[in-house]
Amino acid sequence: MNLAALIVTNDPALADGLLRLAAAVDAHAEVAHGTDEARTAWTWPALVLVGADSAHDVASAALQRRQGVVLVTSGDATPETYRMAVEVGAQDVAILPDHEDWLINAFATAGEPDSNLGATVCVVGARGGAGASALAAALGVGAATTGLRTLLVDADPLGGGIDLLLGLEGHEGVRWHDLAERRGRLNPTNLRDSLPRTGDLSVLSWRRGEPVPISVEATVALLDAAVRGFDLVITDVPRYPGDIGRAALRAADVTYLLVPAEVRATVAADGVSSILRRDTADLRVIVQGPAPGGLTPGMVAQALGIPPAGTFERDRRLPTAMDEGTLPRVCRRGPLADVSARILADLSLHPYTDREEAA
Repeated sequence: MNLAALIVTNDPALADGLLRLAAAVDAHAEVAHGTDEARTAWTWPALVLVGADSAHDVASAALQRRQGVVLVTSGDATPETYRMAVEVGAQDVAILPDHEDWLINAFATAGEPDSNLGATVCVVGARGGAGASALAAALGVGAATTGLRTLLVDADPLGGGIDLLLGLEGHEGVRWHDLAERRGRLNPTNLRDSLPRTGDLSVLSWRRGEPVPISVEATVALLDAAVRGFDLVITDVPRYPGDIGRAALRAADVTYLLVPAEVRATVAADGVSSILRRDTADLRVIVQGPAPGGLTPGMVAQALGIPPAGTFERDRRLPTAMDEGTLPRVCRRGPLADVSARILADLSLHPYTDREEAA
């Protein structure tokens, strides 16, 4: 039986309680007593539960950042609890006994084959106006036209709304505001059906006016449902990520840093990449021309020490299309369409129906 969950704790009562929850859904879980045992199996299971008693040791061990880490405590959650969660790289905090149902669902999901999970990517701009939102939207449009069920997530509450780029601002459907206080797991099918969309491209953006704070629990629940309900999840992350951006970065299979081929933008990208590396394991650079000073994509990638993922020339049609909400039309052909196609080819994605038949 494959290992579904790793429990890292020296607290016998906590270990027994979590093993009982795993057994309820026939999920194979094992207990690691200390970081030496945890290190051996850290990357294997879909789910890692770190007891609050072992959080400091896990953080000090500097284990590889990964998805599926949950900090578990039997006491009330305090600011210190969430600080510990950040230190161990946890995407969520579970409190016993209040969150037993949530943990049972997490064990059940971890015990399922992961072949039907979608891919998650993030797009970040090196400086303001770099065009990261346009690239994220173009990637979403390109993916949807190939039959991939795609979700475009706007992680910037002050960005003006990525739905505007696609002309979806008037479409009915759920926005971040509607998920602000959401607790527990989301049903992937209900999520897909509730979001504004065009064809196979769904969008989660913001309502107009003052943004509302989104709880960490709501963000993690959304990302978890998204990867189970879509073939590709694309998050447009601002340079200062915030809670939503950091959660998306931790969940991302790949993060793309868009850098204009300029000296100042490259210097800015060096600082941004340092921030991103705290939360994302696979960071790649995309270089946008033209290069007024002669910087080549290779020079930018070498200066940043980040693997290159592509390059393209800025499309002069872009500003008008973004203002008019006609970006999908611009994305059908041209530089953005070409670079999106290369990225999608590198990701080697398959529609859910194909993955389901293969399984």
